[in-house]
Amino acid sequence: MEVAPLDEPVTAPKTASSFAIPFPSTPQKKMPRSSERILLRVPVVIYGYAGKSGAFHEDTETILVNSSGALVTLKAKLALGDTVFLIHKSGGEEQEVRVVYLDPYSDRETRVGLAFKQPVSGFWKKTRKKPRVPKTFRVIVKGTDPKGHPFAQSAYTVDLSEDGARLDGIGFLTSPGQTIEVRRLWRKARFRVVWIGQVGTTESNQVGVVLQSEKNIWRVEVPRAAAKPSKK
Repeated sequence: MEVAPLDEPVTAPKTASSFAIPFPSTPQKKMPRSSERILLRVPVVIYGYAGKSGAFHEDTETILVNSSGALVTLKAKLALGDTVFLIHKSGGEEQEVRVVYLDPYSDRETRVGLAFKQPVSGFWKKTRKKPRVPKTFRVIVKGTDPKGHPFAQSAYTVDLSEDGARLDGIGFLTSPGQTIEVRRLWRKARFRVVWIGQVGTTESNQVGVVLQSEKNIWRVEVPRAAAKPSKK
C-alpha cells in the first residue's frame, strides 16, 4: 500500500527514456547531443522536503545523466513535481531540480528522475573547481542546529582551497545549505555548507564549506585554479 501511488504512471517503461527532459514542449532540436543520456556514477547529495516526512538529506549516486538532469536512487519518498536540491559532491555545484519520473525500484528505494530548470552543459563533467591542499587548523564553528538552537564548537580543517574548506569534528549540522561562522585565532568569516559526510563512512562528521565573502582567514598560500584558455 505504501508504494501504490508510485504505480500510477502505467507507461513508466516508455517515459523512462526521457526522464531528464523537464518540459515536454522543449524542442528536441535545440539540444541534439547535450541531452544524450549516458551511464555515469557521480556522487551527489539530494536534500529538501519529502511531503509528510519533512526535511531529508541523502547521499547517493547518479545512474544516468544528461545536460537536463539525472536518474538517481533515493530512500526518501518524493512525489512527481516536488522541488528539491542536488549538489555535485566533487565540484560543489548546486542546482534546484524537479521530480519528473518515479519508479518503485524496491520496497525501500525509488528511482527518481530529476530535471534542472534548464539544461546545464558540462555539469556532470565538473571536477573540483579549486585545488585543495591538506592543512590542519583548529577552528571554532558557530551555527544553528536542526532544532533552531545556536551552537559553538571546536573543530579542525582537513584541507583548504582558495574559496572553501573541508572541516571535521562537526556533529550539529544535518543538511547542506546552512550558513556557519568559522573562526581561526582572531579572524572569522561566514561559510555556506555545501555537503555533509554520510554517517558510517570515513567522511562522517565532515562538512564541505564555501566562503561567503572575500575575507581570507587562513593566511596560507593556496594554489589557484588554472586559468581557462582564451577562445580565439
